Amino acid sequence: MIASKRLFLICGFLSAGVMAALSLPAHAADASAPDLLIRQLSLETLEAVKSDKAIQGGDVQRIITLVDTKVMPHVNFQRMTSSAVGRFWRQATPEQQKRLQEEFKTLLVRTYAGALTQVKDQSIALKPLRASPTDTEVVVKTEIRGKGDPIQLDYRLENNAGVWKIYDVNVLGIWLADQYRNSFAQEIGANGIDGLIKTLVEKNQKASGANTANASGAKA
Repeated sequence: MIASKRLFLICGFLSAGVMAALSLPAHAADASAPDLLIRQLSLETLEAVKSDKAIQGGDVQRIITLVDTKVMPHVNFQRMTSSAVGRFWRQATPEQQKRLQEEFKTLLVRTYAGALTQVKDQSIALKPLRASPTDTEVVVKTEIRGKGDPIQLDYRLENNAGVWKIYDVNVLGIWLADQYRNSFAQEIGANGIDGLIKTLVEKNQKASGANTANASGAKA
């Protein structure tokens, strides 16, 4: 139960932290500095989410489109996926790696659909960056403030050719990749990499059916 709550928070606040430009295309995020990137994305996101009724209603297709066009440019999703898959990533064929990325992204995005509806009155506070100018990997620490105690939200970013990208996120002391690694390893150990892909596909199909049913119920 705690793990499920943590995952829900991770997905909700990851999306709130990196989906800043959903309705603000005139203000491109500055990826030249890690804290500036997180700050700009975070500050703009909450207002964007609040003003987008489709996202608040859990419109999965809109979220998928927005993630592809606005979020993915600021995320090294291959590294995020490979970290979650762990040591088995190198054993996967290029096609399997592609499928794992696609299904893992869909899994997270469909979780966003529910979590984003919970983003209402929160604000995000950026903590001072503890890094040197020559660092190529850093952790940017923030807090989500709203009702109740502040929630820790930290980002791991890497610098590639002068551009910073997010590759992991931490909520309540647990990194996203770590959250999945054990369950992914167990599935691969039992049924192989194709077995993990099949499991992710089934979860996504089940979530898709649930979202479709919810949407139909809302229209009725």
